[in-house]
Amino acid sequence: MGKIIAICNQKGGVGKTTTAINLGYYLAQSGKKVLLVDFDPQANATSGLGVDKTKLEKSIYNVLIDNRDVKDILQEIYLPEFQLMPSSIDLTGAELELISLMNREYKLKNVLKDIAPAYDFVLIDSPPSLGLLTINALAAADSCLIPIQCEYYALEGLSQLLNIVNLVRDNLNPDLVIEGILLTMADYRTNLTSEVIQEARNFFKEKVFKTIIPRSIRLSEAPGFGKPIHLYDKNSTGAKTYALLAKEVLGEPIEEGVQEWKKEFSAEG
Repeated sequence: MGKIIAICNQKGGVGKTTTAINLGYYLAQSGKKVLLVDFDPQANATSGLGVDKTKLEKSIYNVLIDNRDVKDILQEIYLPEFQLMPSSIDLTGAELELISLMNREYKLKNVLKDIAPAYDFVLIDSPPSLGLLTINALAAADSCLIPIQCEYYALEGLSQLLNIVNLVRDNLNPDLVIEGILLTMADYRTNLTSEVIQEARNFFKEKVFKTIIPRSIRLSEAPGFGKPIHLYDKNSTGAKTYALLAKEVLGEPIEEGVQEWKKEFSAEG
């Protein structure tokens, strides 16, 4: 069975979709078979991988609500090992439609149960909310990865998300664990970044990934071209750090790489 990781944070703008796209791509580049499930009605992971969400005839919404065959919507993206389950604006109404359904918290789990064994990793890009879609993502997942932006009030509201994770574990998915806390949009030229990193590590201990994602113009530009950062600028610091994150998720040593990109960090705009 492939490992299912829900990428969650109810705050927007923390690098959730950027992480889903680039972690997924680098895991696939390493030879792992990866499915990225765009479970956000904004469909940013879909458009960020070059798929025109306005022209989709079928999306995750149709599988979730209309019981369409999931294989009808899968798309190969850039690598044979990397597939996307696209989203669309239709998913906005899914939370209301799910309310009246039996076992509504398990709809995504039921969608994934037959196809997950074909993949090494299934990444779920969750919406920036704590509603029924996010509950579905957590109920379907083996673990959750939580991106946190290196900014003031970075940890504010996180206790609410952790409460939801605990509720899901207690009531819906007893095997759910925290994959890790990912610090994003770091700028080592400021004291604030160092303070947030220290605060997160004091609170979450070893659950904080060693890899820290920098604030990067190139990372923010890449989705506009429908590409993972590796295909947009593989030599950028953002590309190097997401490659390191994939290695860390795979359990490979990354210490040398971490020291290398820290030295290079100030050189990139």
